Amino acid sequence: MQNAFDLLVLIGRPASGKSEIIDYLMRTPPDVRLRRFHMSELDVLDDFPILWAWFEEDRLLSERLGQPRLHTDAQGYFLYPYLWHLLIERIGLEYHKRLHEDPHYHECITTIVEFSRGNEHGGYAQAFLHLSDDLLRRAAVVYVQVPFEESLRKNRRRFNPDRPGSILEHALSDQKLERLYRDDDWAAMSAGDPGFLTVRSIRVPYAVFENQDDVTTGKPDLLAARLEKTLAHVWKLRGQVP
Repeated sequence: MQNAFDLLVLIGRPASGKSEIIDYLMRTPPDVRLRRFHMSELDVLDDFPILWAWFEEDRLLSERLGQPRLHTDAQGYFLYPYLWHLLIERIGLEYHKRLHEDPHYHECITTIVEFSRGNEHGGYAQAFLHLSDDLLRRAAVVYVQVPFEESLRKNRRRFNPDRPGSILEHALSDQKLERLYRDDDWAAMSAGDPGFLTVRSIRVPYAVFENQDDVTTGKPDLLAARLEKTLAHVWKLRGQVP
């Protein structure tokens, strides 16, 4: 669709507001979503459901079958650092399966790719290297910016023990959040250019959605206004890419 993004990569610390932005867009009437945000029908590729399935498999293996865990230790940390990259490769695989199955996929679909990465497991610089050239050439990026303290506050608040696998209500322990996500490399990764990331010589437009004041919680009008401005900016940059 000419007036819509093909693909938006939505990144930022856990509980920064990414899932709330997606939820807001999903609830927005299609004509308004297209006109205000350059987004058509949404298809969301998030690595959390894959990660949660790995946790569940490991619990079944260790507790029910008496077999070694495949992905994580008993504390929920990955056994092998490369599994962080496998999550991104899985997202890319799912995306390319969609393109293969429907050559006209982007005529009516905007894909949102959502994930978080901290320095402890390679940061965004490493994660983006595992996105294919074809995906990157179609992409625009929005980084939802909050300090670690805000991520920690919202992570604590959103946790629902009855729905630990929920996109909107899952949470990490304080210890795990600090270890994995206190530091990220976004500032370093984006320092070279105020509008474009360069990944394997591919220029990918980006914008920052400032959310320290938490407009993604109970402030739909403020969220809409800021999101519209952010996406309009990155849409303009996207138009500069051949």
